[in-house]
Amino acid sequence: MKPAPFEYVAPRDLGEVLALLAEFGDDAKILAGGQTLGPMLNLRVIAPSVIIDINRVEGLEYRRDEDGLALGALLRQGALEDDAGLASRQPLVAEAVPLIAHRPIRNRGTVGGSLAHADPAAEWGALVLALDAELMVARHGEPPRAVAALDFFAGMLETAIGPDELLVEVRLPRWPERSGWSFRELARRPGDFALAGVACRLGIDAAGRCAGARLALIGTGDRPLRALRAEAALEGEAAGSALFDAAAGEAADEVEPLSDLHASAGYRRHLTRMLVRDALDQAHARARAEE
Repeated sequence: MKPAPFEYVAPRDLGEVLALLAEFGDDAKILAGGQTLGPMLNLRVIAPSVIIDINRVEGLEYRRDEDGLALGALLRQGALEDDAGLASRQPLVAEAVPLIAHRPIRNRGTVGGSLAHADPAAEWGALVLALDAELMVARHGEPPRAVAALDFFAGMLETAIGPDELLVEVRLPRWPERSGWSFRELARRPGDFALAGVACRLGIDAAGRCAGARLALIGTGDRPLRALRAEAALEGEAAGSALFDAAAGEAADEVEPLSDLHASAGYRRHLTRMLVRDALDQAHARARAEE
């Protein structure tokens, strides 16, 4: 398997990258970690005329401050996994990242690349939705624009990134107090894409009521999605088994899963219900422990 012929360029600054995207648009593809792009090129699923390698570009780093985390487009999954302070700053991310593929892939694969390719079963889709992330997208000659995670995913392998734009940063707000978390997924084998998965963040107020619930689902349709009706069912209600059962059922009703060689739509819907139910229990227990 060999890719179709293409021109290779390796700019050293962001302005040059954006100028190239403005010139070539859909005929160009960005190379960062290459863990998705490489196989797609070799199988000739895509055949761009230009590959723009951004690995030498400065200014796409990882930043931590009091407002949260800024994950630059070139941040490797493995580097994030090795951050000793990640669990205290973003425990949901710390729990999910080791589930992404295998360590050699995480050593090369980037956060930005995973989100830009937007596989509906990829963990980062659920994470940015559950954490109310902002995704910063840049275009030549214009200031970067912020895209809310809810508006980012447009369909199967499609996002709000235009053909002349680059995802440059993912901004995660500060972790809220009195909040528990859980990331649950089921895959055929460790490291495989999930048949279904959920990222859950659950706040508990002083009276034991749910507050700021987030349930983000992967592997259950043509894109990652927030289970908005399930979240609304939780909000302001006393946390407990009956409530979590009802919310899990609501989440299962919200998804429109696909059938393929790995699982039927019905099985994925069943998994959604079970995983959401388990995630709510675990997040609730952790929220109470945080108190």
